[in-house]
Amino acid sequence: MMNEKEAAQEQTNQADAQTYGEAGEKGQRLRRWRLILGQAAEERLADMSEGGHLLDQEHDLMDQALAAIYDEPSEDEASASGNRRSAGLGSSSPRLAKWLGDVRHFFPADIVSVIQQDAIERKGLTQLLFEPETLRQIKPDIRMVATLMSLKGRIPEHTKETARLLVQEVVEQIMRRLEQNIKRAVTGALNRRRHSPLPSASGLDWKTTIRRNLKHYDQESGKLIPEKFYFFERARRSKEWTIILDIDQSGSMADSVIYASVIGSIFASMPALETRVVAFDTEVVDLTEQCANDPVDMLFGIQLGGGTDINKSVAYCEQFVQDPKKTLFIMITDLYEGGNQSALVRRLEGLKQAGVSVLCLLALSDGGKPFYDERLAQKLARLGIPCFGCSPDRLPELVEGALKGKDLQELAKTIEGAK
Repeated sequence: MMNEKEAAQEQTNQADAQTYGEAGEKGQRLRRWRLILGQAAEERLADMSEGGHLLDQEHDLMDQALAAIYDEPSEDEASASGNRRSAGLGSSSPRLAKWLGDVRHFFPADIVSVIQQDAIERKGLTQLLFEPETLRQIKPDIRMVATLMSLKGRIPEHTKETARLLVQEVVEQIMRRLEQNIKRAVTGALNRRRHSPLPSASGLDWKTTIRRNLKHYDQESGKLIPEKFYFFERARRSKEWTIILDIDQSGSMADSVIYASVIGSIFASMPALETRVVAFDTEVVDLTEQCANDPVDMLFGIQLGGGTDINKSVAYCEQFVQDPKKTLFIMITDLYEGGNQSALVRRLEGLKQAGVSVLCLLALSDGGKPFYDERLAQKLARLGIPCFGCSPDRLPELVEGALKGKDLQELAKTIEGAK
């Protein structure tokens, strides 16, 4: 598998192949390895190219941008003052700003996100997040929001508003991606369960109207003359279903926390749903009010990291179950329980037996297969509680199926099989 630096170079390699053609295939290959391996490989690779300089001016600038993050200086370089390999990005905001500009110039947006994150994780460049003029140049994405959340207690006051704007932009991206489909799924599940006496041409249930009026078919005119029309009900009574999101805010669940928070705010905006949003580590925080008002505030109210007491959070959530058969309880956790696991299993079994629709999302993210406690997941599965990873785009289908009373384990298999 390619590492981050190799991935960053792949975009350039494709362009180079077109530019240099077959004649320059060897040079292009050597250039690729030079960009991947860094300055340490310059001399040997130059010899293989018959002494020619491998990098032109543009590729040299690209090499410097990547070297600042991915090259490890040798002992001699580390002690050599002024060597560009050992200097890195330093602490200068102007230097950081120039580096960000170079990265955005040379690489596409998805690669820029990876490089930015690596700059923070590999080099500890928190200056990217602590200076407004630098933060404004960062490409906002879910990984960057997760980093901001983990560092929120250390962000200087003069940078907080800029950080909030970055988080807000990502929240709005997720809203645009998911809101319409989630609302359509919920209303589709609820609005087609019973009929309304109120006439509405767009809500006419043609199938039921025809079936129930077949006896009024006029053979002479060849027309069906309905005695009564049937319409799907549009206006549902308030708070028909309760949805409880119980979110693990441990550091490994960062992407899931962000998606779940925004999705919770979408649920909270729907009159047919009573929505509760709870976050937990070893303590439990009720974020329902912040969720309903502003998901950005909600995200800044979450503290990533810490231990995990899932049992305590489920015990807290039990008080919100008023009508079990009209309650959907979604745990979003990797199931690494630091509390009382036996009590947790008994508690979830009790909810399931009472009629609550219970499921566990091991991850709510666009990532690959999640890490989770397989033994605990198997115990819950034997109780009829499906445990699986779900991408945000498949969540509307999952919620709609749950509200329609479909078998959650079969639904989970369908969603997992479609990955």
